[in-house]
Amino acid sequence: MAASKPTPVTVGGRDLKLTNLDKVLYPASDRGPAFTKAEVIDYYARIAPWILPHLAGRCITFLRFPDGADKPGFFEKRCPKHRPEWVQTAIGPGDRSGDIGYCRLDEPASLVWSANLAALELHVPMAYAADLESPRAVVFDLDPGAPATVVACCQIALEVRDVLAAVGLEGFCKTSGSKGLQLYVPLNTPCTHEQASDFALAVGQVLERRMPDRVTTVMAKVERPGKIFVDWSQNSRHKTTIGVYSMRARVRPWVSTPVTWDEVQRCADGELSLVFETADVLERVEELGDLFAPVLELQQTLPTPR
Repeated sequence: MAASKPTPVTVGGRDLKLTNLDKVLYPASDRGPAFTKAEVIDYYARIAPWILPHLAGRCITFLRFPDGADKPGFFEKRCPKHRPEWVQTAIGPGDRSGDIGYCRLDEPASLVWSANLAALELHVPMAYAADLESPRAVVFDLDPGAPATVVACCQIALEVRDVLAAVGLEGFCKTSGSKGLQLYVPLNTPCTHEQASDFALAVGQVLERRMPDRVTTVMAKVERPGKIFVDWSQNSRHKTTIGVYSMRARVRPWVSTPVTWDEVQRCADGELSLVFETADVLERVEELGDLFAPVLELQQTLPTPR
């Protein structure tokens, strides 16, 4: 079958050519039998006002699935050479081969361009490109080891919230868009990656001592079955976490979605399933706004170790 001709569009004054819009990238969704590349692009175009503040000024890593979410994908740190001249880059953490120029997604057109690459997942560092040594938040990545589920993640998130409250800190949750939950503690004040990692590990170890049968901070997979792994290592300088409002390459077009503490409590009680597809997220932001906005704005300081 011959490839369809590129479709020219203008986004924010930028000219782009979109390709293979009818290609199925998700075999199924809750609202139809399949989810196409055109629908992926449409989601990212429509979520732009809410996602871009969380992407702007950062070194973005793509996880691309040109053959669909049910086929193998690949990470892309280095911004493609064939990018439009208006897609900005920034030097990021790099790898063993030296510095890497990552893509910056600072405007709607660059976001649509990345979606056209089938960059379904956008992975984001804790620091801005202009200050790679200073994380803007601490992240607790709560990963359930089967048979544990997101319900147990929510229960542990509530425990983390209590520990944070004891030292005067506030956190905000989002789904991972897969099986887990992530809790962010906004900083927006001077902090190092080592301090962020140490703090996340310390909180995890507090819970590990309290609930050794339910929580682990040990990375070895043999330790995880039936427990929630508090992945404190996500705070390392070179690590990225799935971005808020990013899609995930799963069986359906799920999205990493901010949730309220009331929703976390209801999930912990088994009353609510925290699974959101693109259409759900677009409805939520229209009704609730950006529940993750405080992560960019709230200034907090980690406690000084004794």
